[in-house]
Amino acid sequence: MTGKQFDIVIVGGGMVGATLACALADTDIRIAVVDSAPAPEVDPSEYDLRVSAVTPGSKAIFEAIGIWSAMQSQRISRIDAMTVWDEAGSGHIDFDSAEMAQPCLGYIVENRVIRKAALDRMQALRNVEFLCPASVSEIRKDDKRISLQLDDGSVLESQLLVGADGANSRVRTWAGIDTRSWSFEQKAIVATVTTSGAHAGVARQRFLETGPLAFLPLDDAHKSSIVWSADNARADALLSLNDADFISELQASIADGPGLALGEVVAVSRRAAFPLTSAHADDYVSERVVLVGDAAHRIHPLAGQGLNLGLGDAAVLAEVLIDAAREGRDVGSLRILRRYERWRRGDNALMLASMDGFKRLFSNDHPVLGSLRNVGLDLADTLSPLKYRIMLYAAGLAGDRPKLMRGLRP
Repeated sequence: MTGKQFDIVIVGGGMVGATLACALADTDIRIAVVDSAPAPEVDPSEYDLRVSAVTPGSKAIFEAIGIWSAMQSQRISRIDAMTVWDEAGSGHIDFDSAEMAQPCLGYIVENRVIRKAALDRMQALRNVEFLCPASVSEIRKDDKRISLQLDDGSVLESQLLVGADGANSRVRTWAGIDTRSWSFEQKAIVATVTTSGAHAGVARQRFLETGPLAFLPLDDAHKSSIVWSADNARADALLSLNDADFISELQASIADGPGLALGEVVAVSRRAAFPLTSAHADDYVSERVVLVGDAAHRIHPLAGQGLNLGLGDAAVLAEVLIDAAREGRDVGSLRILRRYERWRRGDNALMLASMDGFKRLFSNDHPVLGSLRNVGLDLADTLSPLKYRIMLYAAGLAGDRPKLMRGLRP
């Protein structure tokens, strides 16, 4: 059966998949994006429980593909500074945007705000077709083409299949790409809280014995999004509490050090939780198939880098594919796709290993490690060159950055 012809089919129209489609805008590359969920509505009266930290490097991507202003018109929140401290003692480290001559350290943006802005932009593009609601029922491949049959019986054919379909990627499974994964035996509880004190644009993170607790500033000076990572038993116990008892436990967890500035926790929204795992695909590519975002890697949320890694994937892949198309080369060839894999895999692996190490170092009650943590945090806080490098790397302003991350079109 002959299907509708495209150069690239992206399975998954989430934040990373939609960003990739927008990054390929205004080229001669014909793109189809397949997703089961339409663009979300943004409720101005209620914050989304799922938010993402957006670095200056990722902001540059959003500006270059033309969606940052749409996100601003909905709702974004600045992070001007960040403070991190340890439950075991007085060790702490502070980061301030002035130290790296940037307007801010980053932004907190609701996931639905990002996805809606990207999908709205994507659907206005002449070279992109959004097929939604739709899902893939069958995938076939020969030497030159990928053929996808959708659940409605229609068929798409393309040179390249992009798996942007998340942690449980069907594209990855179909391609036979294995992953190395591990569970932290933790859940992350997310909610929106109101505090009597203003957050002043400061993100706060405390390393507790059972996992980190982060308060992320929202555009309302007295509201923060929390991400409370805790061992499964502790998380389940917290989720079972009524609002008053949950607030009491939350208050006790920040009632010292930098947490005092937030004052009293006076209200909490509904709560949700999701299991914490980490994973890395053995390969990002195979012949005519490439993985991006959570389909390729998953990371502990303690540094808020998950989305930013995926956006970096999208920016690099777009640059590689546009370069290949301009030269008249086959965008689905393994030789082309390997360039993307080489560019991204090292940086992603380093970030995954770093976050895994941080989690294991800080989420325990060993007295010797507790002392070392405090000394290490205080020492890093005083070593300006080291802290500067950490800040630049975390902000997406260092390393071999793709053009979009530098605010340029490929």
